Amino acid sequence: MLEGIDPKILSKVRNLPDIEDKREVLVLLEELEEEGKKELAREEFLGFVNYVWPAFIEGRHHKVIAKAFERVIKGDLKRLIINMPPRHTKSEFASYLLPAWFLGQNPEKKIIQTSHTAELSVGFGRKVRNLVDSEDFKEIFPELALRADSKAAGRWSTNQGGEYFAIGVGGAVTGKGADLLIIDDPHSEQDGQSIDPAVFDKTYEWYTSGPRQRLQPGGAIIVVMTRWHLRDLTGKIIKASTQREGVDEWELIEFPALMPSGNSLWPEFWSKKELLALQSELPAPKWEAQYQQQPTSEGGALIKREWWKRWEADNPPQCDFIIQSWDTAFLKTRRADYSACTTWGVFYHPDDEGQTRPNIILLDAHKERLEFPELKKKAMEFYNDWQPDACIIEAKAAGAPLVFELRAMGIPVSEYTPSRGNDKVARVNAVADMFASGVVWCPETRFGEMVIEEFASFPVGEHDDLVDSSTQALLRFRQGGFLRLHTDEEDEPMYRKTAAYY
Repeated sequence: MLEGIDPKILSKVRNLPDIEDKREVLVLLEELEEEGKKELAREEFLGFVNYVWPAFIEGRHHKVIAKAFERVIKGDLKRLIINMPPRHTKSEFASYLLPAWFLGQNPEKKIIQTSHTAELSVGFGRKVRNLVDSEDFKEIFPELALRADSKAAGRWSTNQGGEYFAIGVGGAVTGKGADLLIIDDPHSEQDGQSIDPAVFDKTYEWYTSGPRQRLQPGGAIIVVMTRWHLRDLTGKIIKASTQREGVDEWELIEFPALMPSGNSLWPEFWSKKELLALQSELPAPKWEAQYQQQPTSEGGALIKREWWKRWEADNPPQCDFIIQSWDTAFLKTRRADYSACTTWGVFYHPDDEGQTRPNIILLDAHKERLEFPELKKKAMEFYNDWQPDACIIEAKAAGAPLVFELRAMGIPVSEYTPSRGNDKVARVNAVADMFASGVVWCPETRFGEMVIEEFASFPVGEHDDLVDSSTQALLRFRQGGFLRLHTDEEDEPMYRKTAAYY
């Protein structure tokens, strides 16, 4: 417990002849407590925050952020995205306190910090510089100091070779290297309200061609931002990471202002009442994107995110019937086309009234650009992995020859052929009430979020391959006699005609 305490103080405590002088003992205890705070500030990010920011109001999300930052500092986490609402200490943590603590831990390393304007970035640079030069900071990290010639707010160095460089989005970073790249709110309010998604593409292009290339070997990237659009920096990075699985694996942490429970994320500062009042004043797309971190292509998504039931257990339920569904592309060379496969399981679960009824859960999802031989191989692999009771393939594009090939190998396949006028939107509308009725489940997995995101952006999203595959499976579930909803029409009575014999 006394490890890290100033040896001089420990010596005084041990050499006291008797505990008679209570005043001296109290003074020593205060000194011990102060040394303990300093040691905590050196070892833990929240300890540092509380030491240099006495008025800080701690929320549960701060603990999550702090632990993630600590993993970055230790080198255990290299790519981190944190999405959170405005006015929840996003920038104070990422652009002010973290850079100072990082340099305290690593006085010889280099930081590049960016925001959507140069003025904002330089302003943070000034705050970080002043914090590093403060007496409180020197009490925690006494060996670190600013270099004597460090005058510029956005560009300064430490006495041990460390560097800090601030830049706005779009600015040049030539000649600069970074052990830690911090990107804080790369999109401005003006960008966020633009109807042209190209403004978001421009930011991503700058990120990939500029600061991303300045990262030193072993360096880390932290993106902290409020969501604006499906194609904002978070959206583009996660999409690219998904397409290049295994390369630049990102950890994504999302904080909605109102949690799924309905409670406030930070009740110590933002009351639920205040947030609900704010929600009522803001347009739905703006609230969902900025405060709930759930942007959609448009406010009128056919399948709302909140309609999905979330399966939080590590393992799926015991399923009585497995449905596997394929939506195939035309050619691998057509850049917009994927082949997508989703696997679903039918299980029985009690509803709100305690009645057990059929439900369906997403078990797996995969999409990839595949030439036909690769497609055939994947289809066989997935079939063998899951042994589905029903395998559905839409009879279009590569689907028709795939049906023929699989049947030739003894795999029972059902062809799906949409009727005339039964387009993608009509098919999604046909299963929408299943979502609203709470019988469609999704696990807390990466592939699950990928499917939810594609549904949330349909019908104006970039891709709908997983949507097509899923709706085929859900229609099979509905039409297979498992489910009846109140929207289903009653079957017409069947009358047998008297046979006529000649």
